[in-house]
Amino acid sequence: MGVETGLELITLPHGGQLRQDLLERHHTLALGVAVDLLGCTGTVSQRAMVLHRIIQLAQELRNTTHDLYAFSAVMKALELPQVVRLEMTWRALRRNHTDSAVTFEKSLKPFMKSLNEGDDAVVSGPLSLPHMEPLLRLMEGEDSVESTDRACQLLYNLLQSARNAALHANDCTQHAHGLLSAGWEPIPELLEVFQTEFALRLFWGQMGAKADRKERYAKFDRILTVLSNKLEPDGSSEITVNVQTDRKDCPNQSTIRL
Repeated sequence: MGVETGLELITLPHGGQLRQDLLERHHTLALGVAVDLLGCTGTVSQRAMVLHRIIQLAQELRNTTHDLYAFSAVMKALELPQVVRLEMTWRALRRNHTDSAVTFEKSLKPFMKSLNEGDDAVVSGPLSLPHMEPLLRLMEGEDSVESTDRACQLLYNLLQSARNAALHANDCTQHAHGLLSAGWEPIPELLEVFQTEFALRLFWGQMGAKADRKERYAKFDRILTVLSNKLEPDGSSEITVNVQTDRKDCPNQSTIRL
């Protein structure tokens, strides 16, 4: 298609299908991580351990494999409302795995914020995959650009970051190959799991995968909400209902507690 790498293709008008695929994969990665945590129905300490392991995974993706695409998907999962609201789990993390809690709040979250703002200064050393989601959303018209000085600066930073990624695409390829050459052997039977279509069928089934993306995401979001509320129900377990009545043997107003 006139380019040598996918990192170049996503910056061009005719790279729309690849951008859509990458957005789908990014979101399904985040959903998979969220399900791992929200599907842990054990004790709060066990759930805090899972959260601790996920934060460790994010650290390894950032510092060892230098895969900022997957790193941002893991961070997206950790910042979903259904995960953030698990106060007991986060409290147990701070108590039992203090180092992970501090790393997440003081290192990973600020790093993620800088990446989303196109600040390449926070990235040091070679990358196997750069952070792409803001550019993908921007190119697909999913993020509107405000007409403010700050918004224009952010837009410029994101485009400049995308340009740098395309210019250094071959360096990313070589670095990724170098990481994979250390005793890793591909398994042909597993190659299908890296396809976008497989992820869609896994999460929504054969028929559901054909539905509109917003509808699919909204339905899964409701599933995550149910799982989250089941793990840690809201504190308001008592609902007060005022009932008006004209019966002579009852007060004019009564209260029912559920």
